[in-house]
Amino acid sequence: MTTVDFIGVASGIGAQDQGCEAGPEALHTTCIKSHLCVNHVKWLTTLYPPQAQDDLHTIQLLCRGLAAQVQASVEASHRFAVFSGDHSSAIGTWSGVRTALAQQGALGLIWVDAHMDSHTPESSPSGAYHGMPLACLLGHGPSELTGLSCFPAVLSPQNVVLVGVRSFEAEEHALLTELGVHIYYIDEVQRRGLAAVMEEAHHRVTLHSSHFGISIDLDAVDPGEAPGVGSPEQDGLHGDELVAALTTLAADERLVGVEISEYNPDHDVAQKTAQLALALANTIVR
Repeated sequence: MTTVDFIGVASGIGAQDQGCEAGPEALHTTCIKSHLCVNHVKWLTTLYPPQAQDDLHTIQLLCRGLAAQVQASVEASHRFAVFSGDHSSAIGTWSGVRTALAQQGALGLIWVDAHMDSHTPESSPSGAYHGMPLACLLGHGPSELTGLSCFPAVLSPQNVVLVGVRSFEAEEHALLTELGVHIYYIDEVQRRGLAAVMEEAHHRVTLHSSHFGISIDLDAVDPGEAPGVGSPEQDGLHGDELVAALTTLAADERLVGVEISEYNPDHDVAQKTAQLALALANTIVR
């Protein structure tokens, strides 16, 4: 069996609703009670924000530490599941993977989210860093966050797809359009079915890459099924269909890991969202 490393990132600094900072430890507790964290699945650590002069530098230091942790897991040939508070931690997760795979080829990424997360500080209406991680990974954003790997950009636009998008601003749409990133909006997903879209997304992100990963903001799922998020958007994906799609993709040995972000236990109902988060992570256990 492949060893799977679970890593928590207990920070909500990049979000407007910072209740997601409690998400990773809540999931850790649920993981232990459900007996998922046994045998080949290990909860390695939970990272916390360090003291720094401002939010940007705090996120930089946190992402740098996360990148090192993920890099070590990948270099040990382990799969990983990162359970992060706000989605700004994606900068650290995928920077670490890219560094670990530096000699093996490009990295592909399926970004499952209700939002594009592709603002820069200049375009963001809120200034919240959890709305910027994908832009940073594509090389657009503060140098403190775009320079965490040895590459000018962690991701190439041709190796990235977004799935489930239904809320965005014109500026981030313009950036992704200019770069040529492929986007599967929610209406296409509903028309074609998530299984078909994820199969095609998988083909796109692996065509020119050696490995791939999946980054999931839980607000991609309809809030009726995943209420425990900070930025819910109606008419989202169905949780069981997303679990099924990940189960299929996890059969590909090129999958390095998944990231599951923005779980906010303050808003959850009967642990529906927590159970979904752990079910998504469990798909990569082989």
